[in-house]
Amino acid sequence: MRLFSLLLFCLSIARFSSAQSASEIPPVPREFRGAWVATVSNIDWPSRKNLSTQEQQRELVAILDLAAELNLNAIMLQIRPAADAFYPSAIEPWSVWLTGEQGRAPNPPWDPLAFAIGHAHARGLELHAWVNPFRAATSKGPFATNHISRTHPELVVSYGNYLWIDPTSEEAQRHVLRVIEDVLRRYDLDGIVFDDYFFPYPEAGVSFPDDGGYQRYRSGGGTLSHDDWRRDRVNTFVRRASELVHRTRPQARFGISPFGIWRPGHPAGIQGMDPYVQLYADSRLWLAEGWVDWLGPQLYWPIDKDAQSFPKLLEWWAQQNPRNRHVVAGTGLYRLGESSANAFDAKEVMDQLAIVRRTRGAHGEVHYRMKELMKDTLGVATRMKSGPYRFDALLPAATWLDDTPPRGPVVRFENNALSWQHPEPDDVRAWVVYARTGGKWWVEVVPAQRRSLPLGNGAQKPDLLAVTAVDRLGNESPHAIVRP
Repeated sequence: MRLFSLLLFCLSIARFSSAQSASEIPPVPREFRGAWVATVSNIDWPSRKNLSTQEQQRELVAILDLAAELNLNAIMLQIRPAADAFYPSAIEPWSVWLTGEQGRAPNPPWDPLAFAIGHAHARGLELHAWVNPFRAATSKGPFATNHISRTHPELVVSYGNYLWIDPTSEEAQRHVLRVIEDVLRRYDLDGIVFDDYFFPYPEAGVSFPDDGGYQRYRSGGGTLSHDDWRRDRVNTFVRRASELVHRTRPQARFGISPFGIWRPGHPAGIQGMDPYVQLYADSRLWLAEGWVDWLGPQLYWPIDKDAQSFPKLLEWWAQQNPRNRHVVAGTGLYRLGESSANAFDAKEVMDQLAIVRRTRGAHGEVHYRMKELMKDTLGVATRMKSGPYRFDALLPAATWLDDTPPRGPVVRFENNALSWQHPEPDDVRAWVVYARTGGKWWVEVVPAQRRSLPLGNGAQKPDLLAVTAVDRLGNESPHAIVRP
């Protein structure tokens, strides 16, 4: 994510000291390293809902700068927290958490999503749009004239303190899918991601108000129980969303981050809420059917909490993956320093990352939330940077979508600088630069917009250099080799 001089080069080659042959080029590390940027209630960004455009942009750039500095490779930016938008939309209103009033455009005008994508890609970060499909509001208003509660009140129900788009409604599902298709067509997104909200978390003694829809289903000949019908409607939506993402933007990935337990007792000894029954979320099915390209179960508990064991749950999830999608551990950084039984310290987070790396079938982690990294809560960001995230890593390749590697670049070395060109630059998401000195290697991931890497002047000069192109799904080209 940053340019190396030979001064830094000397510090970085030790990572690849295991390369035995002077002619062997080591593989680039592969690991999903993501972070959630929550906009709802101004959790992560913007810090307040009345900031100026300049202040909003400055805060977002600071987030992306830190993500690059920490060698993360993916940002999950919440662009639709409650049937609203952090981008100009003809379908839904501007978010209250951006401008202080739902429906009011930023002034001076700007497009936060386009800005975020451009700045993320310039730093070698993927940008995944985090969409909350069915949450309509976290308050009782006031709502803009183009909010769904006013344009289609028949699709919205009140549940607890929230308004909810009825996930069982066919028309409601079409509305949400139209929103997703709109952003996929208009923006150079790397993915769409949902969190754990489909049906709302249950209110004690209160049933979700979808009896009318269920009765119509039964009158039409349906035979499923009420609960099975709800699950079937959610499953249908997930499948449709997956098909839409892959049809509309074939080089984008679809991810979901569900509650960390599929059902109590899976694996043995696991206790807690049953989202299969209470949220109507059959998340194991989504993974088994290959509807998701990655699944990030929210494993927001300490390692030694037996009833919700982080390592046991991660291993179990990794085993529920017959189609070899990516299983990514959700880590709960928000628990750092909490005064609760589930509180973390920074060592706990480092230990969890070590567990992820040694768990067969696990592909990395996604951290909730970015604020803790920005604040370096309990030194967690410092420890990541000096430890498990010391070196760059590519995201794992989504070979089930496309396993054809791109063409290799054309490389030149002159005046102590490496430069390269590519015949199809729009297909490239990143470059990987390899250098060998004395039989040892360093590897750096370089953002797609860059076409050169100064190596500086120093006593230790590489005797072999290579560059590869990496496409938008993580496939790596053959090495283009040059000898200085």
